[in-house]
Amino acid sequence: MNMEPLNQKSLERVLSQKALQIGSSFPCQICVVGFLSGVCLTSLFLAALTSLGTFGFGGISFSAISLGNSPLNSSSSGFINTVTSADCKFKRKEISRERWVGSRRSENGVDDEKVSLLFSAWSALLSESVDGEIAFWESAGLSKSAVPNAPHLERCELSEQINERLDKHSKNERLPPWTTWKGLLNTHPASMPAEQLRYFRLQAISEGAYPPWITGSDEENYPLTRKVQRDIWLHQHPENCRDPNIRFLVAEWERLPGFGIGAQLAGMCGLLAIAVNEKRVLVTSYYNRADHDGCKGSLRSSWSCYFFPETSQECRDHAFELMGNKEALERGIVTTKDNYTSKEIWTGRTPRVWGEPWRFLQPTTEINGSLVASHRKMDRRWWRAQAIRYLMRFQTQYMCGLMNVARNAAFGKEVAKMVLTSLSNEWPKDFGNKRRSDIEEFVWSNNRPWIPRPLLSMHVRMGDKACEMKVVEFEGYMRLADRIRQRFPHLKSIWLSTEMQEVINNSKLYMNWDFYYTNVTRQVGNMTMATYEASLGRKTSTNYPLVNFLMATEADFFVGALGSTWCFLIDGMRNTGGKVMAGYLSVNKDRFW
Repeated sequence: MNMEPLNQKSLERVLSQKALQIGSSFPCQICVVGFLSGVCLTSLFLAALTSLGTFGFGGISFSAISLGNSPLNSSSSGFINTVTSADCKFKRKEISRERWVGSRRSENGVDDEKVSLLFSAWSALLSESVDGEIAFWESAGLSKSAVPNAPHLERCELSEQINERLDKHSKNERLPPWTTWKGLLNTHPASMPAEQLRYFRLQAISEGAYPPWITGSDEENYPLTRKVQRDIWLHQHPENCRDPNIRFLVAEWERLPGFGIGAQLAGMCGLLAIAVNEKRVLVTSYYNRADHDGCKGSLRSSWSCYFFPETSQECRDHAFELMGNKEALERGIVTTKDNYTSKEIWTGRTPRVWGEPWRFLQPTTEINGSLVASHRKMDRRWWRAQAIRYLMRFQTQYMCGLMNVARNAAFGKEVAKMVLTSLSNEWPKDFGNKRRSDIEEFVWSNNRPWIPRPLLSMHVRMGDKACEMKVVEFEGYMRLADRIRQRFPHLKSIWLSTEMQEVINNSKLYMNWDFYYTNVTRQVGNMTMATYEASLGRKTSTNYPLVNFLMATEADFFVGALGSTWCFLIDGMRNTGGKVMAGYLSVNKDRFW
């Protein structure tokens, strides 16, 4: 016999009657009183928590704006904001040690307060303020030795030391030790004896050793990428910088009003092409975007604040000496940017040292539903990719630190949940100073920092760019993102970079995507890029775009606008970073094609 379901009111009446019957018993009344008392105490406890405010250090504060994967709202110093489909009305505050006991558990069984504690500990380790660090450790009752490894953070000081070895000539050898094992493995006591290692290295050099900043095989990069990067390094690092046959091109970075970072990089790519064609060593000088208090000492106003210098310190010193020598200038031993026309710098001849490898570019870029097989500027696209990869081959400790802060702000709480799931429930009480095992220290030392994968990076360029290219609304970019997800249904995360607040607002309409983005003031209405950057200040307007740029190169997929120089350069970095076969979906084409 079929039974009709109870309607809503009938169900409520039945439940109410049962509740009254059960509630008449004395034990139940006691339970109810106890429950209500607990609610009152909890309310008072939560009120006390919220009065503590947001955890902060070094002039930078943290607060969470949403529930979900990585609910962190960051400051304008490059921290990241995460939005998911959950309600974004609440702001969660940080916790201290007293709240370990009885902490609230999330759906996966991890204490939310422990997650916040671990995230705050990682944030304190990244803090630039020593006083801020001490205040946190004392208030939390934690020691640094009790903080587990953070898989999303890079050991920046160690990475810089390793990369410095890989960017210098080995003693009495033509190339750096590129053929040693990756990471710290060659420092293990049981590694190959020095003489045997030297023989192995010389043999590899004779067969053609390739630089370690290239990921993937030749088939996963633009044609000849590994050979070209090797040759550019050799060109820029002569064994004897004071050899009278060595000539130089000394050039400061463009700083005309209205020139963005992308334009500056494109200009320097052109100058590197001139240097290669004329057999000169390129030496960069004043970089206005590094002229801020984040770049310390000699790194201030220098490209090497963010990335390794384009040549050795010996060559830089000698080039600047020659700049003060009138005879050297007259004889053309050293030239400057003023020796070349704008046309030569921006649209000059692409180096033919390696033939014409751009003729072998495979069609992996899609525009309007069709793959682009060829266009008029394939040589420029190939060369700029090589030049930008070389100029950004190694991050400095400062740039690495910015990336750590960004990843921690974006993904820190998500990572904390994963880490705590793998630890004892008694953390941090039973977590002592555990020594890294040999496999952690030597073998796994080369692993890249964790990010949620697969990750799609999207750069939405609008605003004043309408005078240079066809501007496409945010919906057009999201249609391309949906196209990718049709083929890769496990894709759900987007790293969104844009200067427009309108785009950020519209991203909240896409409830089935998780968006991460830097929390900086964005444009509202029409404003030139120069005016916008001035409103942010030089430090912020340089740091956060570079973070976005590098995150885009690390992402699994990219959606952008090739009409934007910034997207053009991101595409180049990806195509020399092992991501050719990931493809590129663009909402428009370059205006010169």
